[in-house]
Amino acid sequence: MYFQQIEFATPAYDEAVGLRYRVLRKPLGLEFTTAFLAAEWNQFHLAAYSNRGVLLAYLNLTPQEAGIIKMRQVAVEPELQGKGVGKALVEYAEQFALDQGFKQIVLNARDTAVPFYLKSAYTVEGEQFTEVGIPHFRMYKNL
Repeated sequence: MYFQQIEFATPAYDEAVGLRYRVLRKPLGLEFTTAFLAAEWNQFHLAAYSNRGVLLAYLNLTPQEAGIIKMRQVAVEPELQGKGVGKALVEYAEQFALDQGFKQIVLNARDTAVPFYLKSAYTVEGEQFTEVGIPHFRMYKNL
């Protein structure tokens, strides 16, 4: 497995959007809008690939205020979930963010994903809230 940053509006990005749709949006009956995707032009797009170049997982890092970056849209091929691919991509993203000068990662975790992030030393902050119709918690990790 290897990791790389992918560029916005490329075939690799389009493939990642497809993965995100299948894993995160379609089960909720949600579509991506053109405006939603267009807003990602200046964000970091990170992906995990098999040694044969097959997309395994994706996540987005969106710069926030000084020193803080938000992890979003974490998607792992369903048959690979629970096998360490997501954990490895998150670790890669943490080092990537640190290398870019960020000091903290924040995220909104679906309630079902909270245990995954807790194992990677993220901390829950605040109360449960609803986003895209499902329960979430805000979490953070100092790098």
